Amino acid sequence: MTQQLQTLNTTATTEIGGTVQQYLWSYQGQEFAIAYETLGQGAPVLLLPAFSTVSTRAEMAGLAKRLAFEFQVTAIDWLGFGESARPPINYEPTVYHQLLQDFVGAVFQQPIAVVAAGHAAGYAMKLAQQPGVLSRVALVAPTWRGPLPTMGVQPKGAGVVRGTVRSPLLGQALYKLNTTPSFLALMYRRHVYADPANVTPDLVDRRWHSTQQPGARFAPAAFVTGALDPVRDRADFLAWCQPLPTPLMVVIGEQAPPKSKAEMEAIAALSGVQTQKLTGSLGLHEEYPAPLAEAILPFLRSPS
Repeated sequence: MTQQLQTLNTTATTEIGGTVQQYLWSYQGQEFAIAYETLGQGAPVLLLPAFSTVSTRAEMAGLAKRLAFEFQVTAIDWLGFGESARPPINYEPTVYHQLLQDFVGAVFQQPIAVVAAGHAAGYAMKLAQQPGVLSRVALVAPTWRGPLPTMGVQPKGAGVVRGTVRSPLLGQALYKLNTTPSFLALMYRRHVYADPANVTPDLVDRRWHSTQQPGARFAPAAFVTGALDPVRDRADFLAWCQPLPTPLMVVIGEQAPPKSKAEMEAIAALSGVQTQKLTGSLGLHEEYPAPLAEAILPFLRSPS
């Protein structure tokens, strides 16, 4: 398996103010371009954006710029999102577990710290099971269950929705209805941001633009319907945290939806887990990067 790293030309979009690069990932006989960006110098910290319909490394920009004063910060676009390739493959947890493992192995030459937002939490904790790969993990408003399962939709029904969205004509139409600027703004105000005033037209426009790229509907359809859930129940997620495989911090969004907040608090209640509670909801890493950086910097600075 050959993995390649490339620095992109000057037309590449700088989302966090750093150097944009491309990781050519070989998976099951195919090669996919994975966009990532690096800023700052020092010990390496990998930022994993939350999975969502509008997932992009750009949501980590505010945090990245603050951490880059002391660390070398890398932010990635997941396969199927942002500026990474968006192939019509079967998106499932094994894809992202393998991608994260291969990416970390190719890009970094020493144990790294990881800051994982939302649904990226499970993938970070799975990787943490491998000794010597991660030095510490900070989970920001962590989740493990996708939107439809959280709403009580059973796997069979979620599968029907996923299949419909993947279909050529009806799927495209359904996806467009669920990614209109007005709908995206509604979702941001309901679940992602704590302060509706922060859901600006510019923010919505930038996120809407991301949803309109070729192949954009396939990975989000998997996330929304629970196909990217790294575990099937809370006990399995907590098993990755006990005993702690690495120093672990959990940041809880005080305004997060009740079901999601309950999962965050369950992780925080485990022995040895450092906990911070901040104003914010599921997108607190994007909405409130300054207090988040202040909360996690002492954790990132502490010796392993």
